[in-house]
Amino acid sequence: MSHRRAGGRGPEDLRPVEIVPGAAPFAEGSALIRIGETHVLCAATVEDRTPRWLMGQGRGWITAEYSMLPRATKTRTPREAAIGKQSGRTVEIQRLIGRALRSVVDLRALGERQITVDCDVLRADGGTRCAAITGGWVAVALAARKLVSDGKIKRDPIEQAVAAVSVGIVRGAALLDLDYGEDSNAEVDFNLAMTGANEFVEVQGTAEGRPFTPATLDELLVLASYGLDQLFALQRRAVETAG
Repeated sequence: MSHRRAGGRGPEDLRPVEIVPGAAPFAEGSALIRIGETHVLCAATVEDRTPRWLMGQGRGWITAEYSMLPRATKTRTPREAAIGKQSGRTVEIQRLIGRALRSVVDLRALGERQITVDCDVLRADGGTRCAAITGGWVAVALAARKLVSDGKIKRDPIEQAVAAVSVGIVRGAALLDLDYGEDSNAEVDFNLAMTGANEFVEVQGTAEGRPFTPATLDELLVLASYGLDQLFALQRRAVETAG
């Protein structure tokens, strides 16, 4: 492929990725994930309670909260707390993160406790929801490991990894891991969350202009799978090297 991108990336290249475990030391599990100029701090808090509708059922829950710092972007975005309500985008992303993380955790092994994953965007340059899922999994994995080491649960409830990545068609080319400039000009735009067993958790995709063909979809899925394999390896390394 001859298409070149910012930083000299090829169409099939991720932006530089770094996952720093333990970035929020007071949380039971945490990770700072940097994907290019998108930086998200993910912190997992364990509480010995469940939502009221789950009480007495012998299983736990994982939920997420997502927010973007006012100057994570080039112009200031007002805090939603100051406005008095969350945007539809924020609610959608929070639900997506929670669904993705719950899909790979044995909630009965977690017991009657809740893990809340706070995902705070420090810098935004596209793909913040994907970064939040990928970094959020590391935070949950570390929190679960602490529960085992503290003797609060008998076994690790994490069944497999989950990560997310964006793909799209920009100026006729299939690209992996879109930055903001690419995402805002994409003809086709997808966010995919998958497990380490190559199972889909969520597929969010749309054509911004002309409809796309099944062949284009297949090409994008292959490209996403290639990127996700790299993210899974980075997640494993982050968990293994955490103190």
